[in-house]
Amino acid sequence: MGAKILIADDDDLVRNAVEKILTMFDYDVVAVASGKAVLETISDDFDVIILDINMPDMDGFQTIEGLNRQHCDVPVLFLTGAGSMDYAIKAINLGAYDFLTKPIEDIELFHVKVKRAVEKRGYILNEKNHRQNLEHEVREKTRELAEKNVLLQRYSLQLEEATVQVMSSLQTAMEEKDMYTAGHTRRVTQYSQLLGQEIILSREDMKVLERASHFHDIGKLVIDLSCIQKPGKLTAEEWALIKKHPEVGANIIQPLKFTERERSIILHHHERLDGHGYPDGIGGDDLDTLTRIITIADSYDAMTSRRNYRRNLTTMDAVSELRRCSGTQFDPELAEAFIGIVFANKTAAVH
Repeated sequence: MGAKILIADDDDLVRNAVEKILTMFDYDVVAVASGKAVLETISDDFDVIILDINMPDMDGFQTIEGLNRQHCDVPVLFLTGAGSMDYAIKAINLGAYDFLTKPIEDIELFHVKVKRAVEKRGYILNEKNHRQNLEHEVREKTRELAEKNVLLQRYSLQLEEATVQVMSSLQTAMEEKDMYTAGHTRRVTQYSQLLGQEIILSREDMKVLERASHFHDIGKLVIDLSCIQKPGKLTAEEWALIKKHPEVGANIIQPLKFTERERSIILHHHERLDGHGYPDGIGGDDLDTLTRIITIADSYDAMTSRRNYRRNLTTMDAVSELRRCSGTQFDPELAEAFIGIVFANKTAAVH
């Protein structure tokens, strides 16, 4: 059998005549006598609906409105009597595909219109299948991409961890060359973490702060710092050499795209709030909170650690120095928060 067609007409003679014509063209026909029966019978199995306009209880217009509410996409051909073109136009505006005049006098024209409606249904079904296949394909691709993203993120984290471990080993090897700097990185990292916790930094900021603290002096790996082991004060040339380590350290980690924030902190951890630090001489709002934290932690540990060229300061002297330089070298609020940590003996576990 051919396409499946639903006919609705309350006139038995018209309904039977249309059914016979359609059966003659090898269509599978289901005939009903009312609009209500159409709404009860219609399904996706049908290819075309032929619908009379003038029917009792529920006319053709009400029926197509009901079909629209059911989101029915089966093409509707309206049957309309001669001289009822206004009805036909109204039907088209409601979404009907075409209209047929009755009585049916031109059987070939009738068949052409039915065939076009069947073809329209075929286009609709093909488009629906294509859309469903496309949606399925999009869902599958989205799922595959999500799985690949998970793997990439996992790999990226593993790569980050491996890189950090290698750099940590290099940092440890550097510190072991100098008894006076041994433990400096560990203490600065712990001081910074304590201060970060005190001011309630976010988890992400704490992670950045930890990495930046751990690698803030990594530039010293490639600089000959044997001068810091000699007795006596450093010369201007020796100070100039030491002052290169922030830029060198920033350049070392520059290829690591996941350490962009850390690189900025490493580069600027010897800057001052008043702009008189190095290497760029920036200050004020150009120094973010994490950089200001490490500046305090690094300076405090440097002051309380022994060097060949000077004695270390006591805790009270170092605190006095932090306060003296507060507002010029150090952020006043962060300096006071750090001093509070010192007086609360929160740094006792570091030594």
